Amino acid sequence: MITVEHLTKCYGNFTAVDDLSFEIDEGHVYGFLGPNGAGKTTTMNIMTGCLSATAGTVLIDGHDIFDEPNEAKKLIGYLPEQPPLYLNETPEEYLRFVGEAKGIKGAELKRQVEEVMEQTKITEMRNRRISALSKGYKQRVGIAQALLGDPKVIILDEPTVGLDPIQIIEIRDLIKELGQHHTVIFSSHILSEVQTICDEILIIAHGKLVALGEPEKLMHTLLTPNEITLTAEAKKQKVEEILAGLSGITELTYPEKQESEAYTTVHIKTDMKEIYDMSRQLFKAFVDNDIVLLEMALKQVNLEDVFIELTEDTAPENTEATEETEHEAPETSETTDEKSEESEVEADDSSTEA
Repeated sequence: MITVEHLTKCYGNFTAVDDLSFEIDEGHVYGFLGPNGAGKTTTMNIMTGCLSATAGTVLIDGHDIFDEPNEAKKLIGYLPEQPPLYLNETPEEYLRFVGEAKGIKGAELKRQVEEVMEQTKITEMRNRRISALSKGYKQRVGIAQALLGDPKVIILDEPTVGLDPIQIIEIRDLIKELGQHHTVIFSSHILSEVQTICDEILIIAHGKLVALGEPEKLMHTLLTPNEITLTAEAKKQKVEEILAGLSGITELTYPEKQESEAYTTVHIKTDMKEIYDMSRQLFKAFVDNDIVLLEMALKQVNLEDVFIELTEDTAPENTEATEETEHEAPETSETTDEKSEESEVEADDSSTEA
């Protein structure tokens, strides 16, 4: 569905996206992860045709976003981090405007506007000014405009940022529903959210792809093993003897200072996929040796562990920028042209309001 090959974006000496390549299949929900300054927003802006690239190609269902922008953009619905809403309009007025801009007309426009309002559950708010809506409803209006035209791909940049817990749950449910009919790509800093919703995860750091795969597979193949900490009513030598006869243990560490010679605490790493198999084996071994387990705590790897392990490397010296820095790059002829276009739009809006 989407093919990104050797994508690079430079702002002077700063490389925001560095030779990025990946493929996205149709009909899945993809989570796009990375620390601030990793290049997520820049990549999304390039994929949607909102920003040019220094090098590389982006194909949307076979259409090059740079050589065939009209064909490619028809396949994409995009919600930037800041929804592009006209606050003085109602959701219905705004959606009709966006639909017309996308070339939808007449009865088809009316049908699609009604459909996306129902899909995003904003029908009851159709006649209220957008400025009076809560942030959650504004996000819904933003998603609704992305759905107009029935695009194959929906790209959402931080769709739940700034929402309260109830609103976050509602947007998550909406994204799950969208994933049944569209290919959805969304970025988020809430790792549990990505783990819950996504079929596949892309992680980038310093503009490079560092992981792509299913959440469970990433956790099992890219990380240190599951961990168990236990305290037994026995001396260290006896604990070592028991553990030596067990399979699946990859590493043992003991605290430098034990609280008492009568008790032994040990930290165990295991490569068993199911951590409860290891805990069951430990429990049985100590019971068979008539030794009391005073404490046993299990730690299973999660998406946060994956994220930290893959992105904690020190950034190169010339990549000290954050996401904000990416948008504050030195002006080139391209950015100057974009600003002049924005000025013309603002002037048109002012004359319209007058």
